[in-house]
Amino acid sequence: MAPMTPTAPATLSETAPLTAPAEAAAHFRASLRFHTDVADVAAALAAPGGPGFVLLDSRSTHSWDQGHIPGAVHLPTALIPERAPGLLDRSVPVVTYCWGPGCNGATRAALALAELGYQVREMLGGFEYWVREGFAHRTWQGPERRDPDPLAAPVAGTCGC
Repeated sequence: MAPMTPTAPATLSETAPLTAPAEAAAHFRASLRFHTDVADVAAALAAPGGPGFVLLDSRSTHSWDQGHIPGAVHLPTALIPERAPGLLDRSVPVVTYCWGPGCNGATRAALALAELGYQVREMLGGFEYWVREGFAHRTWQGPERRDPDPLAAPVAGTCGC
């Protein structure tokens, strides 16, 4: 067996073709129409007059009890086709969330809602980043709030993005 020789690391353009700036702009513009983040959701929930959307937690009841965002509606993804029409107003946008970036549950919930005719966005970061950014949440034991994680949230004011 011949010894393995190291290969040179691939450059970005070798692993995938670079995208034209106009195509990239269209992609990212569309992405902003489908996604929001925890800081924007928190600001909207705190705004006078309400957020203008329904925040939907698409996780299981056990996960909901473990922790959820105050004011969210609990509707597990598997129950969306059956229960959403009686629970949600199609004229009010919905923002979905699940556990976090490693979970596609919010994406699946958003797809199910969109297929039923709802305007929907997915909250990037999910419940994990809600907690990591130091926002209040509820558990089966009551209200909780943790200090912001300096790796996930600005410790001095806004992030500037």
